[in-house]
Amino acid sequence: MAKNTQDLYYLPLQETIVHNNKTARAIELVNLSLLVSVLLYRVVYFKDQEQYLPWLLAFLCESWFTFNWTAAVCTKWNQCTTKTYPDRLLKRVSESKFPAVDIFVTTADSIVEPSIITMNTVLSLLAVDYPADKLALYLSDDGCSPLTLYSLVETTKFAKLWVPFCKKYNVQVRAPFRYFNTKATPLENDSLEFQQEWKKIKKEYGDLYKKIDHAAQRPFPCDHDSDFSVFCGVHRSDHPTIIKVVSESREGSPTDLPHVIYISREKSPKHQHHYKAGAMNVLARVSGVMTNAPLMLNVDCDMYANNPQVFLHAMCMFPQAFYDGLKDDPFGNQLADFFYLINGISSIQGTLYVGSNCFHRRKVIYGSSPNDSTKSDNISNEDLRKIFGKSTELRELAAQILSETNSKIENRSCPSNFIEAATHVASCSYEYGTSWGAQIGWIYGSATEDVLTGLNIHGRGWRSAITSPDPLAFLGCSATTYPSSLTQQKRWFTGLFEILFTDKNPLLLTIEGNIWFRQALAYFYICLWAVRSVPELCYASLPAYCIIKDSHFLPKVNERASLIFMGIFVIYNLYAYWESKRIGVSLRMWWNLQRMERVNTLTARLFAFVSVMLKLIGLSNTVFEVTQKEHMLNDDDNDNVSVGRFTYDNSPMIMPGVVILLINIMALVNGMLRLYKVDYTENWMGVSKLGLGEMFCSIWMLLCFWEYLKGLFRNGKYGIPSSTIWKSGALALLFVQICRR
Repeated sequence: MAKNTQDLYYLPLQETIVHNNKTARAIELVNLSLLVSVLLYRVVYFKDQEQYLPWLLAFLCESWFTFNWTAAVCTKWNQCTTKTYPDRLLKRVSESKFPAVDIFVTTADSIVEPSIITMNTVLSLLAVDYPADKLALYLSDDGCSPLTLYSLVETTKFAKLWVPFCKKYNVQVRAPFRYFNTKATPLENDSLEFQQEWKKIKKEYGDLYKKIDHAAQRPFPCDHDSDFSVFCGVHRSDHPTIIKVVSESREGSPTDLPHVIYISREKSPKHQHHYKAGAMNVLARVSGVMTNAPLMLNVDCDMYANNPQVFLHAMCMFPQAFYDGLKDDPFGNQLADFFYLINGISSIQGTLYVGSNCFHRRKVIYGSSPNDSTKSDNISNEDLRKIFGKSTELRELAAQILSETNSKIENRSCPSNFIEAATHVASCSYEYGTSWGAQIGWIYGSATEDVLTGLNIHGRGWRSAITSPDPLAFLGCSATTYPSSLTQQKRWFTGLFEILFTDKNPLLLTIEGNIWFRQALAYFYICLWAVRSVPELCYASLPAYCIIKDSHFLPKVNERASLIFMGIFVIYNLYAYWESKRIGVSLRMWWNLQRMERVNTLTARLFAFVSVMLKLIGLSNTVFEVTQKEHMLNDDDNDNVSVGRFTYDNSPMIMPGVVILLINIMALVNGMLRLYKVDYTENWMGVSKLGLGEMFCSIWMLLCFWEYLKGLFRNGKYGIPSSTIWKSGALALLFVQICRR
């Protein structure tokens, strides 16, 4: 028995599992060799072409595709995952020695991000299997909404019932809206006590839902004599700092709840606020003076804790996954195709930071490096002021964190005692003359502040880790309408592309920093996703151009070189399906991912590229657009026939897709008329000269944009607006006229 205990003590708390990737490597190298063969074919036969333009454009596009494939292969070359063992941790370390964690939940708009979704995330985090006195939850409300504070106050009252219930009966799903769905009922063999408590808690949650929903339906009253008087006369973009300690676990009066603190940072039209990155930096500073936990977890408002032992797993990033995801992912936004990419990056220097579900060491956010031997005693007060700002409290506590002397880190068990200091560091002018947003905290300069911040951390030499426990650690809601999916993806691709024009460019960090070359290449590959829209737009237009112009950019079907192109098409699609099948993706979902890759590249990515170019030449600024969150009341909502159908608005982002669809339809009509004129009895081989390869490409584009084709003939929200059709039609006719010159 003693031997078993000793063996358990020496067992690892986590292990890295390296996956056999030889088959995938072989296929990727075969495809790469075919792509290189295409480039050689272009060079060798360039002089033999009657029209150089399509051949040259094809060569440039295919050069980009070859580079893109090479970067992807390098990123995915090794595959590994991390497995964690929280049961070993519990047997090895007492709860009293667990590190404290500050939890950050961010919301920006109580309408776009319904409060009931945010409150379920809060409840799931309050109920995790971790000592309550080691946790503090901060809710950042960037919309300065009294509804959010009211919802948090009422939710905290309900949490006093919900948290003990979850821990008493070891409830696995601790977000009430998932636990109490319409199909959930107590089992007959459950104890009578449990059944009674279950019904009581469900009724209380129903009352909470009604309160929040009722408050959201009408203007919120802000009486001068109420707890919400601070919201009187304020505007969401112009107001002082508001900090409320909603619940506090004081010494001598322990509760089952962690500290719960509401924050709405100061805003003024005269100051830059840097969107989510600015909110995260305020959270880091406010928590630094109020609780100063050595670890921080940040979670988006829709990402509830799906695994109650999430804090007991290794302190590392968790991948984003979604609840109530639309069947077969019709909009291609549930990140299923990122599985191998993430595992590949994990095998280098560690996975990307993607904005949510991530545990950070506070000292890392404060700018520490792995080989940094500087202790707080050696940092002058003036240097600390330049880095962290004028707050004496923040500077002293930051020095303690950077010193890595755990005994020195002050236990701040009463956050309400530090509201004045917290208000000071949350002011919108506090960061001026400091390193916040430039070297420490969340880094400014990109709409994807998360990836930029992670890049900055990797650039200092740190490694990151990712794990996917069973059940998954966090689940969130993906966009359930096509317009909101487009908005979300445009923001992602815009932010990623912006990173290349900052001083945190991954290639520069390879030279000046400590980021590994393959890690930098992976970042570079991802940041260039918006640029990919340009060669794809050209390549999607080339078949139509050649058919109308009676030219060609592909070899004729009777030429041996055509086998290279057919090989690439077949191998790539079979390989993509094989990869998807290995992770349980259905055939329908695979096809949705393939076609939406084309659609999103020619719409959201293209507009992301254009918006960054306009920003660089000073004609416009990029804007952080919050994605609409949809709250489904029950599982039956996902079975509604309208869910997952494409809807359209007047967004100009769909116009390039409509233009591509129309020009390929025109080209196919033109090609069919030529086929009709061929005398097959006398000149069967003449068919091979009619550009069958180009016609196949046009048909493929038609299939990819099939939903757009249906949208041309539908009415209401399921139809493409007539103004968009007319504008796209005019551009398509202009393209045809240019081709015929």
